Amino acid sequence: MAAQSINLSVVFFFLFLLSLSFPPVCFAQSSNQSDVPAECQADTNECNNKSAALRLKIIAIVSILITSLIGVCLPLFSRSIPALRPDRDLFVIVKAFAAGIILATGFMHVLPDSFDMLWSDCLTENPWHKFPFSGFVAMLSAIVTLMVDSLATSIYNRKNSIGVIPESQTHGGDREMGSMTGGAHIHGHGLSVKDGSPDSQLLRYRVVAMVLELGIVVHSVVIGLSLGATNNTCTIKPLVAALCFHQMFEGMGLGGCILQAEYKMLKKSIMVFFFSTTTPFGIALGIGLSNVYSENSPSSLITVGLLNASSAGLLIYMALVDLLATDFMGAKLQSNIKLQLKSYVAVLLGAGGMSVMAKWA
Repeated sequence: MAAQSINLSVVFFFLFLLSLSFPPVCFAQSSNQSDVPAECQADTNECNNKSAALRLKIIAIVSILITSLIGVCLPLFSRSIPALRPDRDLFVIVKAFAAGIILATGFMHVLPDSFDMLWSDCLTENPWHKFPFSGFVAMLSAIVTLMVDSLATSIYNRKNSIGVIPESQTHGGDREMGSMTGGAHIHGHGLSVKDGSPDSQLLRYRVVAMVLELGIVVHSVVIGLSLGATNNTCTIKPLVAALCFHQMFEGMGLGGCILQAEYKMLKKSIMVFFFSTTTPFGIALGIGLSNVYSENSPSSLITVGLLNASSAGLLIYMALVDLLATDFMGAKLQSNIKLQLKSYVAVLLGAGGMSVMAKWA
């Protein structure tokens, strides 16, 4: 993929770093604690136990890291299992289940958290209680994701629609695009990059994988930060179990996209690393800043609430448009009603399972 691949990686990495630049705003506290309502001050109930919470957080880092690795790596090794290859029905069903998990994460976990934060009594009536900022930001995030998705696909199609070299003149390899003097070429089956062609579809898979990972990385850091900063053991215990379940199956959805994108091993490894480590990194960051972090401070509620809203819009768009709609309206499912019904059941099971988890986290 050469220059184009590197450019997208740089953009992704920049956006990831940009997402990390927001949380520090959350640590500003009111200079006059007497002005803060009692319900907005630090929780001092019997569940608050700093030493016990620290042990649970360390367990959380290890368990979430392991489950994240398992979830995202399972699809990548599925080629060795004939039943789980991308062209098989079982892969489609598992991917639909994972898409349901991602959809429910946006609707049932991230977006409601954003509404709770931005409608908190700890925030001023004007403007936070006068306008539904969570829904507005989620809507804008979905529109921006559509723009990025569409423009990135269009640009890649334009850059790789000329100078295609037949397979007999290539040296095989990974079907990555690379620059050549006087044009571009594609390692692969030597087809022109037109809508509906295998190479055009490959470009879509790559854009989808990168945008989806960006959305997951942003909300994973925020979730990890919140868990790492709290000392409430009653909150941490169910949250760790919910996050392990969430990371496992969300990772499977992302891993399926990475597999279909047919990246080389280096890029696969980088994407697996980012997905697996962002939540543990957020927890570790929260632990380090737990002494100065005030989860009920206005700046914390506003920053995390807006980040959650933007993540929710991105995840909902990706789940509905790039994962579910693409598969269900594609030729494979449209030509097989039985497989389509099985996939619907898988989506409902995934979304239902993740929705039930909202009872505890």
